[in-house]
Amino acid sequence: MQPYPVVPRIPEDQPFIVRPSVRKRVLVFGGFVLALMAFLGCVLGLGAIGSDNGPALLVLWLVISAVFAGLFGLQIWLLAGGGPVLAVGPAGLWIKTRPSRGQAIWLPWEAIGMISRRRWSLEKMLCVAPRDPRAEQKLGAFTAFDSMVTQAAFGTGFTATLNYADKSEQEILQAVAYFAAGRVPLT
Repeated sequence: MQPYPVVPRIPEDQPFIVRPSVRKRVLVFGGFVLALMAFLGCVLGLGAIGSDNGPALLVLWLVISAVFAGLFGLQIWLLAGGGPVLAVGPAGLWIKTRPSRGQAIWLPWEAIGMISRRRWSLEKMLCVAPRDPRAEQKLGAFTAFDSMVTQAAFGTGFTATLNYADKSEQEILQAVAYFAAGRVPLT
């Protein structure tokens, strides 16, 4: 049995709720994808000049662009479609157990060993390490698979975005510090 409550989605009745920002992700990663497609278009366009394979290279570029656009859309949907990523209150916090979809766990402040900020590539994360290692067990096979990367990078599967959220990093950290009230080390 899971020692802490796990729900399909973070409840909306908490004093401080952090949701993912689709707009911020689309601006950053959409710009990257557009730049990549423009570069690829230029390379294939130069290859098409004076070539009999010009129309085929154009079709190849369109297919590659469609695949990248589809993968980009899927990534945005997976990261932003699962509801809030973090909710904080006087008794503890709710945090997503999977980076890509809903499912969240409730951790009272006394059950949290440490909260830290970490960076991985362009992403700044709030990492919540439970005192009890059983908290990260029995969350399901998909959750175990989905959170493998975050566990390897951050040492915990319980992470929430700081820079791709609907609130500023400073606002999130202040709310966590306020509600934790010194019961949890924040690094």
